[in-house]
Amino acid sequence: MPDRIGLIALVTAAAALGCSSEKPAPPAAKTVAPPPWTLTVEPVVTPAGPGSSEPQLSASERGPLVSWVELNDDKYTLKFAERNAIGWSEPHVVASGTDWFATDADTPSVVRLSNGTLAANWMQSTNEELEASNLRLTYSKDDGKTWARSFLPHHDGTTTQHGFATLFDVPGQGLGLVWLDGRQTVKDRENGPMSIRYAEYDSEWHQRADVPIDAKVCDCCTTTVALTTDGLVAAFRNRTDDEIRDIYVSRLEGDKWTEGKAVHDDGWHITACPINGPVLSAHGKDVAIAWFTTHDNQGQSYAALSTDSGRTWTDPIRLDDASSLGRVDVEMLDDGSAVATWVEFANKRGQLSARRIERSGAKSPAVVIAGAANGRVSGVPRLARLGNQLVFAWTETPENGGPPQVKTATAVLPH
Repeated sequence: MPDRIGLIALVTAAAALGCSSEKPAPPAAKTVAPPPWTLTVEPVVTPAGPGSSEPQLSASERGPLVSWVELNDDKYTLKFAERNAIGWSEPHVVASGTDWFATDADTPSVVRLSNGTLAANWMQSTNEELEASNLRLTYSKDDGKTWARSFLPHHDGTTTQHGFATLFDVPGQGLGLVWLDGRQTVKDRENGPMSIRYAEYDSEWHQRADVPIDAKVCDCCTTTVALTTDGLVAAFRNRTDDEIRDIYVSRLEGDKWTEGKAVHDDGWHITACPINGPVLSAHGKDVAIAWFTTHDNQGQSYAALSTDSGRTWTDPIRLDDASSLGRVDVEMLDDGSAVATWVEFANKRGQLSARRIERSGAKSPAVVIAGAANGRVSGVPRLARLGNQLVFAWTETPENGGPPQVKTATAVLPH
């Protein structure tokens, strides 16, 4: 069974150190006094057991939902729990399998739609040698007690990669998703372009769309989508013929996606996928995006804000204070500011940090969320917001060895 976790770590390190940036670093944000802002982070007893990893977070009117994968006896199991007034619910099982395609970067997920239905996804290996996979979807209309037989959103029938999916609610309609699709790589496994596609399902699970967003994107960076008052915005790492792999956005106008446009001209020239995608969040027409890039062989994390549904963006705001491993997340706040998270390599361990950013370029002092004491943060940490509460989830590997485990924490946003 394929497991690219070790390969991903190796490729990511090599990419960050072995690439060159043809453009200078983004201009430093204007010197602005940091806003008075602090977070008190409270650890929460995790619903995930030892050997758990690959967390995902989502929020609905019922509260935050965390999902994760547990590996036991060569079998992967996708589980989830929902947050209530006293803590996390008991874990619920979505699906299990021995033929899953498992990576720390391309993680299964579970989301609750506005009509109450749960939707979930994972990747099924179809050819180990080619690292090919199918994207499996399922849903539950009884709070996870039973699940529909899994199905595919793609119908090309190729033995290629289909993954890195983002599932999201389309209020009043049903499920939307985007994913990376390798159908164009069949004729040229080395150089054939990876594309990003969009599909949607109505409330009765009839598929209404399967259309391309961009025909050539980075091979294995995560995708992201946000819903604004002007419609959907998708972000991804683009790939030019000259191997420039900057972050682009596209908006759904009517039934067509606009041509991708760079958030910022980083000019990152890299001949391998950095496995480090962007994240979007929206509130009305306000949108926040966070991403990872390198300059002078140093990893750096940035964020930018938009007030026009992702059509234009502020100058990049540097998130890390020294250097970063990326693995970012971001949540828009009601006042037009945002909270962003990233991973730094500090004190010989991966450390998860967060800070608030504003359109002026101001940013609060960084707050360490995890990884400063008992264990290192691995994988891709997650952030979700519901009202005035932030929820964090990450995979922690003990310093003294032992299996990894998904951990969670919460923080109340200051007034």
